[in-house]
Amino acid sequence: MLTLEALQQALSSWDPPRLKILAISSAVGVGGLMTFLLFRRKRTKTIPMGDGWWGAGAKPLSEDENVYPFVVNTSDEEIQDLYNRIDQTRFTDPLEDGRFHYGFNSTYLKKVVSYWKNQFDWKKQVKVLNKYPHFKTKIEGLDVHFVRVRPTQQRDGQVVRPLMLVHGWPGSFFEFYRILPLLTESPDGLVFEVICPSIPGYGFSEAPHKQGFNSLAAARVFLKLMERLGFSQFYLQGGDWGSLITTNMAQMKPESVKGLHLNMFTVTRGGMGMLLALIIGPYLPFLVGLTREDVRRLFPYMERNVYEMLRESGYLHIQATKPDTAGCAVNNSPVGLAAYILEKFSTWTDFQNRDLEDGGLERKFTLDDLLTNVMLYWTTGSVVSSMRFYKENMKENIQKRVDARTGVYVPTGLAAFPHELLHCPLTWARWKYKNILSYSYMPRGGHFAAFEEPQLLANDFKQFVKKVENL
Repeated sequence: MLTLEALQQALSSWDPPRLKILAISSAVGVGGLMTFLLFRRKRTKTIPMGDGWWGAGAKPLSEDENVYPFVVNTSDEEIQDLYNRIDQTRFTDPLEDGRFHYGFNSTYLKKVVSYWKNQFDWKKQVKVLNKYPHFKTKIEGLDVHFVRVRPTQQRDGQVVRPLMLVHGWPGSFFEFYRILPLLTESPDGLVFEVICPSIPGYGFSEAPHKQGFNSLAAARVFLKLMERLGFSQFYLQGGDWGSLITTNMAQMKPESVKGLHLNMFTVTRGGMGMLLALIIGPYLPFLVGLTREDVRRLFPYMERNVYEMLRESGYLHIQATKPDTAGCAVNNSPVGLAAYILEKFSTWTDFQNRDLEDGGLERKFTLDDLLTNVMLYWTTGSVVSSMRFYKENMKENIQKRVDARTGVYVPTGLAAFPHELLHCPLTWARWKYKNILSYSYMPRGGHFAAFEEPQLLANDFKQFVKKVENL
């Protein structure tokens, strides 16, 4: 006889729905199904913040808590070294009609590399990066980098709301440069002071020197950062790892988070409700809380959510197990690094980009913007430490972590972009996010929402904030 605990584990696995149905029906019958439907694991409402030390060596008695200005710079030697390494690249001819199905097409890669060496102006892009003020401060032994952007003009009596934007992999704080003016120079009176930190181990933020730095540790570091900057209440927005980090921040210190807005969100503990939705949803979606748009984005379920993810998640398995091994290659070859990173900006923008010879990269982005993001990894040598973040978050069953058992009770806004890697319907999102004020089916866009569709994301975020402020 299958126990409820074993059944719960089976339901949360990646087994095909048919196998789940067989296991359930043979083990517990209808009575067991009803019992499990009523069964709920006890959830906590907050996560203790705790403390940590990620610097080299032992923790000192005191730590410098000052905030220091930081300027991005470069040198002729750095650029020449890049060119020398580019010249040593060995390309492999692509398969006939391979397009982007085997990864980054090397014919198009040669065009990108030619642009990189002959037209891309890194010194000019460094000036673009320095358009906004950069800072560093020491938290838990690490130099944490962030950009801080205040409104350029403020009307009398206007309230400026603090906001933290958090990036993911293989992105950076630069992803938000298109959306920053829309948030800090808004003519509608709703303006924000924006903090864009780099996750420790990414770009200009120091990499952890000790094992175990996961999203919970990053959340705690960023909460300390906001406190150090004098913010007692603030808004949060994130996608990719930024979604998990900001969710963890809301779980740790809900009294400080006025609102949480996400453009990527998943629920891993759906249990029987999710199973019933997968069985009934394609035929009678209204019975399980799905809309027609949910059905269009979810089904056929195995193709869209299992097979498609298997095709696209090879990097995840490498980085969650042996990041330092693969990292040796991409940390020493700029062309390898560009191919590894930019392939994600192709496929994660739209899976159909795999059918294009150029991966559709220049449909949403400029090569200057894409290569600037690559250079943030290359010049800081941070790709290996950024890859380790997967290992640290997947050392244990993520469904058994404290944050998987903790609900999110702060006001929440969700923006569901049609080409996001996975779709999560509102009815599923409510299992974790208990106070959803807005849920939007975005008309276009994919994984890198702020980079791809800054206006859409800014508009959705603002309408969410207005709902929070009117509570």
